[in-house]
Amino acid sequence: MRWSHWLVVSLVVFPLALQAQEVDRILIDKSARTLALMSGDKTLKTYRSIKLGDAPYGHKQFEGDEKTPEGEYRIDGRNGGSRFHLSLRISYPNAADRENARRAGRSPGGDIFIHGQPNGSALERLPFDWTDGCIALSNREIEELWKQVKVGTPVTLQP
Repeated sequence: MRWSHWLVVSLVVFPLALQAQEVDRILIDKSARTLALMSGDKTLKTYRSIKLGDAPYGHKQFEGDEKTPEGEYRIDGRNGGSRFHLSLRISYPNAADRENARRAGRSPGGDIFIHGQPNGSALERLPFDWTDGCIALSNREIEELWKQVKVGTPVTLQP
């Protein structure tokens, strides 16, 4: 038999997509201005230059103080029709936040989100702290989070 009649096939199998590790926690460091997606103790991705509330230092205590909370919370909702591109709601206030505000005779506030830029903004990212206590990312970044973060994901906000 002549060589031209032989068909030699080398089969190499490549995965179509790498199995993504599941995001099981979000770690926000307010002083470093970072948001990290975590799987166990491994950092999957870090977003830099996050923007916070107009009064970024200290823990949010009352409605209107424009501080970003600190502590342990969860993602407890998703809003695909947000005024800020997309948004993931953080479970602030927790029981301790409500009790602290009650003792002071004030409202703890609420509606704290991780979100994108204002709809219609021409900028990829506003260059200053501008939220009322939320955590702002670029629209591209919040789109990535939207795909990876589930309702119930724990969120740690560090000073």
